[in-house]
Amino acid sequence: MDFDIHDRTPETKAGIPSGDAQDVYDAMMRTFEEFKSENDGRLKAIEQRKGDVLNDEKLARMDAALNAQQQQLDAISLNRARPALEGRRPDAGAREHKSAFDDYVRSGEAAGLRALEMKAMSIASNPDGGYLVPPELETEIGRRLANISPIRGLASVRAISSTVYKKPFMTAGPATGWVGETDPRTQTASAVLDLLSFPAMELYAMPAATATLLEDSAVNLDEWLAGEVDQVFAEQEGLAFVTGDGVNKPKGFLAVTTVANGSWAWGNIGYIASGVAGAFPASNPSDVLVDLIYALRAGYRQNATFVMNRKTQSMVRKFKDSTGNYLWQPPASPGNRSNLIGFPLVDAEEMPDVAANSLSIAFGDFRRGYLIVDRAGVRVIRDPFTAKPYILFYTTKRVGGGVQDFDAIKLLKFAVS
Repeated sequence: MDFDIHDRTPETKAGIPSGDAQDVYDAMMRTFEEFKSENDGRLKAIEQRKGDVLNDEKLARMDAALNAQQQQLDAISLNRARPALEGRRPDAGAREHKSAFDDYVRSGEAAGLRALEMKAMSIASNPDGGYLVPPELETEIGRRLANISPIRGLASVRAISSTVYKKPFMTAGPATGWVGETDPRTQTASAVLDLLSFPAMELYAMPAATATLLEDSAVNLDEWLAGEVDQVFAEQEGLAFVTGDGVNKPKGFLAVTTVANGSWAWGNIGYIASGVAGAFPASNPSDVLVDLIYALRAGYRQNATFVMNRKTQSMVRKFKDSTGNYLWQPPASPGNRSNLIGFPLVDAEEMPDVAANSLSIAFGDFRRGYLIVDRAGVRVIRDPFTAKPYILFYTTKRVGGGVQDFDAIKLLKFAVS
């Protein structure tokens, strides 16, 4: 019986999964069992020196189905993680802010927001710089970003009120030792500190609306605005957290200077070489993954996660251990992550494909290794002039990020050395 990806992937409508999470998960488990059987046949054919193009094509379709099912599970989990904005009971001040913001978005009437800012003695917001969205909406945008953006979901996140967050980090602790009760105590070496700076850069989105949409009182404008900007913000953030150069954007962990792990020093990220330019080794390819795991110190390993894109994940999905068990495993239940060699695996499409000298797999404790700073406040400027008859909403937030512990993340480099 031929494999058909459509038989294993529940229907989607307008990007929204139509199936139940358990149904998608069950289909994914069936696909993985068929994938294992087909891959076992492929390996046997290779051993017997019999190539089978049809077998390879079928395996590729199964792999694509597994990726699609994982994406649908992620989408279903995301939709369930979005509570209705109307379900909360804000205090009087929050209700006043929400009402004034609603008037501004629908009609451009800003008197209510200006009055609130004068009452709060605020000079940071104005018609030129935009008006702050209600705290409830800001919280909802932040929650959605954490659900969508893979690195934000792994890293430490800190809210700040200034433009730069400075953090001292102890790169070498004070000397310690064991002594007897009456033994003399020699003077110990002092701690070595490094001052890390994380500036918050401006990230913007510009959703558009029609006058009809804004005039429709049944439309929840808070929900609409959050839904319009979260995906755009998440995509831009996700790319910056991985590869950003730090110029007007966060500095990604792949933009940090990398060195062979044996030569690691503070300020760099260590890597393990695959031994082959642009590929895994032909013999025992999973050994380099094990080497990557143990390049990380034990204190970081217990909370570590693999990060790679789906194309790289398709390669490691075929690897087995010495007893014939597959190293990649689907989620243990709907809502959980796939795992690789017992560690969670996160899909980050911003990670590079496997190529000569590429850094395509990261492994580490990202909560300790990477810091994201969010400056409090999301601002909106209503622009009814630039794109008539549409009304644009120039929405901005300030975000920064960078590596805070250079020992907590290791990389796999697809190179000879």
